[in-house]
Amino acid sequence: MTDQTTIPRFAVGVDVGGTFTDVFFLDEANGRIDIAKVPSTRGDQATGFIEGLRSKTEPKQIATVVHGTTVGTNALLERKGARTGIITTRGFRDVLEMRRRDRPSTWGLWGQFMPVVPRDLRLEVGERVLADGSIRQAVDPEEVKKAAQALLALGAESVAIVFVNAYANPENERVALAALKQVWPNAYVTASSDILPEIREFERTSTAALNAYLQPPVGSYLRKLEDRLRGDGFGGQLLIVQSNGGVMSIDSAANRPVRTALSGPAAGVIACQHIAVAAGYPNVVTCDMGGTSFDVSLIADGEPAMSAQIAIDFGMVVRAPMIEITTIGAGGGSIAWIDRGGILQIGPESAGSDPGPVAYGLGNDRPTVTDANVVMGRIDAERPIGGKLKRLDVEAAKAAIAKHIAEPLGLDVMAAAEAIIKVANSRMAGAIRLVSIERGHNPRDFAAMPFGGGGALHVGALIKEVGLASALVPRFPGVTSALGCVIADMRHDFVRTVNRTLEELDTAMLDGAIAAAAGEGTRLLDQAGIAFEGRATSVELDMSYLGQTHTVAVPLEGDFASGKIRLSHDGIKAAFETAYAATFGRVLDKIGIRVLNLRVAAIGRRKKFDLALLAPPEGGSVEAAKRTTRKVWLDGAWHEAGIYRRLELPLGAVVPGPAILEQSDTTILIEPDLQGEVDKFGNLIVRRKAA
Repeated sequence: MTDQTTIPRFAVGVDVGGTFTDVFFLDEANGRIDIAKVPSTRGDQATGFIEGLRSKTEPKQIATVVHGTTVGTNALLERKGARTGIITTRGFRDVLEMRRRDRPSTWGLWGQFMPVVPRDLRLEVGERVLADGSIRQAVDPEEVKKAAQALLALGAESVAIVFVNAYANPENERVALAALKQVWPNAYVTASSDILPEIREFERTSTAALNAYLQPPVGSYLRKLEDRLRGDGFGGQLLIVQSNGGVMSIDSAANRPVRTALSGPAAGVIACQHIAVAAGYPNVVTCDMGGTSFDVSLIADGEPAMSAQIAIDFGMVVRAPMIEITTIGAGGGSIAWIDRGGILQIGPESAGSDPGPVAYGLGNDRPTVTDANVVMGRIDAERPIGGKLKRLDVEAAKAAIAKHIAEPLGLDVMAAAEAIIKVANSRMAGAIRLVSIERGHNPRDFAAMPFGGGGALHVGALIKEVGLASALVPRFPGVTSALGCVIADMRHDFVRTVNRTLEELDTAMLDGAIAAAAGEGTRLLDQAGIAFEGRATSVELDMSYLGQTHTVAVPLEGDFASGKIRLSHDGIKAAFETAYAATFGRVLDKIGIRVLNLRVAAIGRRKKFDLALLAPPEGGSVEAAKRTTRKVWLDGAWHEAGIYRRLELPLGAVVPGPAILEQSDTTILIEPDLQGEVDKFGNLIVRRKAA
């Protein structure tokens, strides 16, 4: 008889953040879920990762691990990638440094920019491909080898090949790549036509260079993590979340780490999409507040907003399909400080997990957002989340706020703590307005969906400040990104530059390009070895009117996976006008139309667990879930707030504010003029009290 304990039965999602590592366990055999939240281990994220897994089960019991990683993001933000070289077309050495001739301060004439690849590591070789794809000058393999050897002598660990117009014909890059591999000592090589075969030389150069820059740190981390998991008895699949919300294999992630730049936040948006749509909220603004940052994204009509590119920091542009996420430095660990003008500021510097907020007692003496919440009684100092500490030091937090904020501003400690929270809330509200009001959406049509360890503490203020209809707090806010890892689909994206007017467009050529990309996507999905519940192929065109710089994404309908594609000029034009009118409110008559890029996504639908597993208990009552009361500082005064065990609240329970709902992964604040109600999936719906 088979020993059931040896059969892997868990699907596990792991999100490594700056402060905590969050783990979501799905016991597929028994239909149960569990969570864990452990401190992240700086310098060796794999250690916190393994500790999180071992907190609930043995690795040999796990069938699938899906990981949302911040290794690539942190390497970019902290400029801690590899020493990288570039081999490029003669005359194009400085594309990476020239950028788009923008500057860090839009309205100032000052600022500096240091590219991730310094000028002495950007070498040129003779080659030339014209914009129509014809080769004017073939590349000399021996010249490429000499350039590679020169880069090695200068200490380069990785290299990117970026030839002008390689998107139109990658032949010279392929020849150069083959020559390079003959002398390059490792696998850390990138060809721009492989990573981004798309027009726009700066964006392609930047994306290829950043991919090479990330290959050593991300690749070594993933290989080390895989080795440690295998050494602990893990025999299942390790998958990595991409910035587009899909997952990919560890080999793909190691080769194309630039596609993990927003890995963790993207997983959270996918979880929010799944939960919110099931709960009847197709329009939500997701608000991920962790220890370091506040990440905002928009889900409209059940679909997350997507973007073709993002700037991780000034001048560090990544062009790849990704969920559109706006990030600001307003996490729980963000440090409050007074600028030279005497103005209170929050972040972007963060205390992170080590040393963490002042209340942690681990060496930091500058106040953070978390310290303000502790002083105001919103966080229980005797019951901190995460399991790292037994209690928080309220007096130390008060002293830090008094010294650094209250005394310089002439305030008492409580007023200074409240000022910290108000400034943080204002910054968060600004980020929400950026993705909603400034994109033409009415906030009254949207609910906030806070997650991360700190989002639910601030959601009441955000509802009122932005004018949102309500908030939907998921069952386990602190591990929502980890939950998203478990349900994310596998996805592979392909792009090809067309650059033709609609009149010139050869629709048969476009049909063939779509079929080729869909076929490659099918091959990659087959290689994954996953039993998908279904598959889909989505197709978009980047289009514009002639003379316009910016494009709109135009989705096309059809049975693309079958290869039976028959696109027409009239059908493409109609789809473009529909998309353009939805974006700008009108179409432009008698102006030519250009088709710039073709985008194809091959999607493998992974099995989703039943959200009924998140359902609240059937018995119990609001009074039974009430633990005690506590004084909480709100709107300039102390209020007696009820303290509740959130996970013990039954279906339909209504909790009026002021109240605090506590659970192992987060704390929820319901302000005096609001109330919370528990729905069938265990979500807490926070809205204004009836008049």
